[in-house]
Amino acid sequence: MNDTQNTIKTIQSLATKLGEIKIMELCGSHSQTVARFNIKSILPPNIKLISGPGCPICVTDQEDIDIVVGLAMQNIPIAIYGDTLSLPGSTGSLEKTKQLGKKIFIVYSTVDAVKLKDQYPNIVFFAIGFETTTPMTAWAIKQGLTVYCTHKLFPPAMELLLQNKDLNIDAFINPGHVSAIIGTSVYNNFDVPQVITGFEPEDVIESIKLLLELLINKENKVINQYTKVVKPTGNLIAQQAIRDVFEEGNGKWRGLGTILHSGLQIKERYKKQDAKYIYKDLIEGIKKNVKPQISSCICGKILQGVKESKDCPLFNTVCNPENPQGACMVSAEGECRIQYTYKK
Repeated sequence: MNDTQNTIKTIQSLATKLGEIKIMELCGSHSQTVARFNIKSILPPNIKLISGPGCPICVTDQEDIDIVVGLAMQNIPIAIYGDTLSLPGSTGSLEKTKQLGKKIFIVYSTVDAVKLKDQYPNIVFFAIGFETTTPMTAWAIKQGLTVYCTHKLFPPAMELLLQNKDLNIDAFINPGHVSAIIGTSVYNNFDVPQVITGFEPEDVIESIKLLLELLINKENKVINQYTKVVKPTGNLIAQQAIRDVFEEGNGKWRGLGTILHSGLQIKERYKKQDAKYIYKDLIEGIKKNVKPQISSCICGKILQGVKESKDCPLFNTVCNPENPQGACMVSAEGECRIQYTYKK
């Protein structure tokens, strides 16, 4: 019997000492691992794994998508990461906007976006992501790139999730990529068992075992199992880059609403690179003219962890990767896209 089989056997034994337990994985890459290797199938019935808002594309607020589409329709060149292209807005996606002849450029990094600035001086980079991608956006702003910022800080969302009585989360599998930037100490504020782990199936299974041990021993602490990447202090250089350019504000999350201190805003000294400042009048007009469409999509509930993809009437019918009706079907880290991909 190999180590993983021993770990599974230990999980099954530990589970007999507990009631129903809800563990939320907070990273889209962890959710991919869980689905790809069908990890839920080896868990005892009383151990529930649920996916949280770990997909940065998915949690982007509808209003932000509508604004960027509106800017593009006003012939302002837009640079985006590839996954963003298909995000459905109230009046259409950036992909449909591109088909209308508007200048939408897919970039693989902010370095590519900065290069585009030479040809298109007024190009706007649609900045999406958690702490993982924020340092590179900070670098790009220092290079003079104009940015529409929707970067978010993850710990405030964890706090909100713990307050949700409909969820009653017992433990977290913390986000690995985010933790590589912010470190481990910030998680000490949460009175719940947590494990930071890698992305191999063996890592995730081991993290579940560790969480069950913490629950049995009533220890609300953080275990860093991903020590080869995550350090207690995190990446100090990346943290400083973020502090140089951004300041905390309130963030709008799809499904979770406005979360205090969870958003990043471009500092006053860089306001000439802040699309929200440069185009503030135009943005106000876009917000007034856009009327959100009514949809049966329950992506917001899925991101909260209170619903599953299978509960959505659109899932695997009219909603699929070729025709996404909601943000959760767009990104490879979106829960609906993951369930669609690994449904067999």
